Amino acid sequence: MDREPGGELLSIGAFARASRLSPKALRLYDELGLLPPAQVDPVNGYRRYRVAQLERARLVAWLRQLGMPLARIRDVCGLPPGPAADAVAAYWARTEADTAARRELAAFLVNHLSGKDTAMETDTGRTPAGEPRARRRLEIRYAALSDTGLVRESNQDTAYAGERLLAVADGFGGAGASAGAAAVEALRRLENLDGGALRPGDLLNTLADAAREANRSVGEAVAAEGETGACTAGTTLTALLWTGSHLALVHVGDSRAYLLRDGALFQITHDHTHVQSLVEEGRLTPEEAESHPQRALLARALGSGADWEPEVGLREARPGDRYLLCSDGLSAVVPSDAVQDALAGAPDPGQGVRDLVALAHQAGAPDNVSCVVADVSLRPGP
Repeated sequence: MDREPGGELLSIGAFARASRLSPKALRLYDELGLLPPAQVDPVNGYRRYRVAQLERARLVAWLRQLGMPLARIRDVCGLPPGPAADAVAAYWARTEADTAARRELAAFLVNHLSGKDTAMETDTGRTPAGEPRARRRLEIRYAALSDTGLVRESNQDTAYAGERLLAVADGFGGAGASAGAAAVEALRRLENLDGGALRPGDLLNTLADAAREANRSVGEAVAAEGETGACTAGTTLTALLWTGSHLALVHVGDSRAYLLRDGALFQITHDHTHVQSLVEEGRLTPEEAESHPQRALLARALGSGADWEPEVGLREARPGDRYLLCSDGLSAVVPSDAVQDALAGAPDPGQGVRDLVALAHQAGAPDNVSCVVADVSLRPGP
């Protein structure tokens, strides 16, 4: 251990051993300003570190084990302990959400590549003679409801539910109603798509292309009403395409999709808002985001004129699943536990959408509120 005037210092080798970081990593963190040494010899360039820097070094090492990017680690290390803990929790929540989405896609690909389609055709067992019973296909039952709410003079939301397509769009600006309707109408051509005949990558590409086409349609609808300039009007879009075995998702904005499975409610979309990005960066806690005055400011929207990519994904369908698509007229005013209780308690999708809109009304319904509920079940028959 080296001793220098002004305090006890460790050589880079000793500090590397104590912190479980390699000298190469320490040099990189120095270059990034993440973990600068306490002293650098002006002649030979040797780096020395204070013993007190070990705590920060170990924190960096732990955060790297989580897979956190270095830029975010630098931000976390600059925060007081409480906000730093919130930042780590927000990062891990997003990581788990991303992992869940990739897990669903991986399961889909495994089944597809192995020639299995377990969700589309479910083996219901064998007869007493040992012969396999007839396989039964899955189906969805659905309902949609859009309501003006108690404050707005008009309804700029669009909610749609059909045999293949489920969609919610939340328009904004003077031409918001036309924007939302145009986005959903652009996707309705997917009703005729044979999703089961497409490879997973082709299906996702088709969805992404449809979202881009919807973006163009929104721009045309807004221009037709005489609105010009950036971000004057536009819409969110959250949609699910039923393939007979899976639900393929396309999402832009802050309308949401949820899955109720085995009594638990999961949000399966990511809000594309500036406030959500602040939560992920550790600058806001999730609790602070709920009351932030700019929580509805979108980072992505159709018709915005900005470059963006739609969020797409695949989810395996299971009997008993219940899906919810909704505008923020519901999610911004009704707590998720109340949404879960309403979804779990409704006997059918029609009652589900009515109960959810009623909850928004009980909360004051300051915005338009739209809901689509869809149940996955076994199709009756042999």
